[in-house]
Amino acid sequence: MANVISDETIEYVGILAKLELSDAEKEAAKKDMASMLDHFDKLSELDTTGIEPMSHVFPVENVMREDEVTNGDGSEMTLANAPERKDTAFVVPKTVD
Repeated sequence: MANVISDETIEYVGILAKLELSDAEKEAAKKDMASMLDHFDKLSELDTTGIEPMSHVFPVENVMREDEVTNGDGSEMTLANAPERKDTAFVVPKTVD
């Protein structure tokens, strides 16, 4: 384990995360963080020359279509359920004087 996490770092991370950690939890967190950093160090040793960066494993393409109304807005069917309506709007009781 080449990466050593200090007690101050764990305290600071605990403050940022708004966590109250016991001494045992702090020690476990130190080991976990050091293990993660060791793994990142191992990944950084890989030769990635000639490999194109990507944001997704699979290619992502936008599917575009024409913006056409296919079934209307349904306002007449919606207003048919209203207890009271005026033209194309619901009539509701007045709530503010």
